Amino acid sequence: MATIVRTPSETWKAVIRKQGWPTTAKTFRTQRDAKDWARRTEDEMVRGVYIERGASERLTLGVALDRYLSEVTPTKKAATQQTEIERAKPLRAFFSKYSLAAITPDLVARYRDTRLATALKPQKGSKVIRLLSASTVRLELALLGHLFTTAIREWRLGLAQNPVALVRKPKPAEGRDRRLDEAEEQALMRAVDAYSNPMLGWIVRIAVETGMRSGEILGLRLGQVDVKRRIVRLSDTKNDAARTVPLTRSATRVFQEVLSHPLRPRGCALLFFGEPGRDGERRPYNFKKSWNGIKKGLGLADLHFHDLRHEAVSRLVEGGLSDQEVSAISGHKSMQMLKRYTHLRAEDLVGKLDALTKR
Repeated sequence: MATIVRTPSETWKAVIRKQGWPTTAKTFRTQRDAKDWARRTEDEMVRGVYIERGASERLTLGVALDRYLSEVTPTKKAATQQTEIERAKPLRAFFSKYSLAAITPDLVARYRDTRLATALKPQKGSKVIRLLSASTVRLELALLGHLFTTAIREWRLGLAQNPVALVRKPKPAEGRDRRLDEAEEQALMRAVDAYSNPMLGWIVRIAVETGMRSGEILGLRLGQVDVKRRIVRLSDTKNDAARTVPLTRSATRVFQEVLSHPLRPRGCALLFFGEPGRDGERRPYNFKKSWNGIKKGLGLADLHFHDLRHEAVSRLVEGGLSDQEVSAISGHKSMQMLKRYTHLRAEDLVGKLDALTKR
């Protein structure tokens, strides 16, 4: 049986001592609330479904986010760490004052709908511009969901369920199919080759020739490139799977230029390096500002750097390589993900159709 006592502060405290269970107590404003809680809790104990919720009721999401970002996020890749810090900001603004126990599927659904609604900006007439993609909201919910999973499995906070798991997620965006036409590619290559820092041109050409991600290119070090064997060994990849990328003749020539450049600082292992920081260390070359400026000047604002990887992988498929061969080069683990990057030009398939009709 529960013991209900009045406290010196004029509240009511319910204490439950039951064999096989830890002593549980909670304070309420009224005696009736204390008795109701004690009755429900004892019933859950009898049925073997009781969960100690005290810790989750005291811990706000703002504090939980701080703990997650300090304990869990640092175990992830550097790029992921930065994106998680940014994704945590809208979550903190909406949920910060709620305790973990108070966050319900309905509240999560309200956050989802609010974010999707505020991402729309009406323009003149009936035109509406989406400032925030559904995929962004989906990734924010994924972060929130993993926080709850961590709280349940590792922090042992006594949550009965993960509220995010019970909410419908926005549909993921369709894979981009942006390809470079011949005129765009020529204009882009002329512009990056003419840029004052030759590293920009090298990086862009390597992306088009190899399909490597920007992070993989920027992280390259001297020991990873073998121009004689025409290969690049990648160990730090997005999916943590090491792979070896074969080089085309054009890519090999670019790497030869990179390695033989006379202005390479002595003792710097990075292929694409920036200026020394305050600590004297050189970090990967930050080309985003230059890249965005060149795109804008060429009228290619809709071109993303990742589209160059898309272009490279599509060319591999168009060149006749099998899906298995392409995935070995690109690093895609699933054929479904690979399919998103291989939007073939219909005109490039005309020759193959002609060959079939001659049989």
